[in-house]
Amino acid sequence: MKIGIVGSGVVGATTAYALVMQGIGREIVLVDLNHARAQAEADDILHAVPFAHPLQVRAGDYPDLVGARVVIVTAGVGQRPGETRLQLLERNAAVLCSIVPQVLAHAPEAVLIVASNPVDVMTHLTARYAVEFGLASRRVIGSGTTLDTARFRALLGRHLGVDPQHVHAYVLGEHGDSEVLAWSEVGIGGIPLEEFCVEQGGEITAEVKAQIDDQVRNAAYRIIAGKGATYYGIGSALARVTNVILRDQRAILTVCTPQEEVAGVRDVTVALPNLVGGAGVISTCPFPLSDEEHAALRASAQIVREAIASLDGVSA
Repeated sequence: MKIGIVGSGVVGATTAYALVMQGIGREIVLVDLNHARAQAEADDILHAVPFAHPLQVRAGDYPDLVGARVVIVTAGVGQRPGETRLQLLERNAAVLCSIVPQVLAHAPEAVLIVASNPVDVMTHLTARYAVEFGLASRRVIGSGTTLDTARFRALLGRHLGVDPQHVHAYVLGEHGDSEVLAWSEVGIGGIPLEEFCVEQGGEITAEVKAQIDDQVRNAAYRIIAGKGATYYGIGSALARVTNVILRDQRAILTVCTPQEEVAGVRDVTVALPNLVGGAGVISTCPFPLSDEEHAALRASAQIVREAIASLDGVSA
């Protein structure tokens, strides 16, 4: 099973490394405008194969994506000093506009996973380009809040002294400042959070919730301030999504894909709990929220809708 990764920066390379460490796929092809960088990363990761799983890792170009089941897009540009968010959006939109046709020309059956930021808007645009080439929008998946959800579960599990894999909690909406931590639906091993705390003698106070919310919502800012970029978490998240697709696991993940309507906002792409399998997003799972959370989700979706509209040159 071949996996393509377009973009060999720290996120793309770390994703490839995570795939090798977990033994996901059979062949990984790194594609980048900077071929020397792609070759160097491929060589470095290949040298880790004897310590992990027998995958082939190599650098290539778009024709080498032929037969890829999944293509992960991590390519994008960083924000320049003094550059507005809209200008950054326009430049990244141009990058995707050049990438998607080349990917689909050689791997028309692939599921596309988008990780380029701002991921909700970039996924929406990628799906728009892909549909023009005959690819169903449900086969275009953004990483969404997969990482934010993992952060939520990890922090809550640490506070409660529970393996995060048994913490069922979701972050919805924009992958960004307006994201929504759905506290009303948190469960621990199938037990509602409040009931679990009563039975185990623990407590989740408003102060604890506020601390965890801050640590989830502002995690990227703190990590970037400390070391310049985030990549281990998102690389692992992308490996997880890829594995779900390749194995048709039908897992529920907080990825993003274009939606006709979210909380009253039409034609928008934000993260929701989606059932994901070999063909991409199978369905979006109904998710009850409190009135406050529903309002927050609507506000988050509206922010993304306005960003999309700004690129279209129309009002939201």
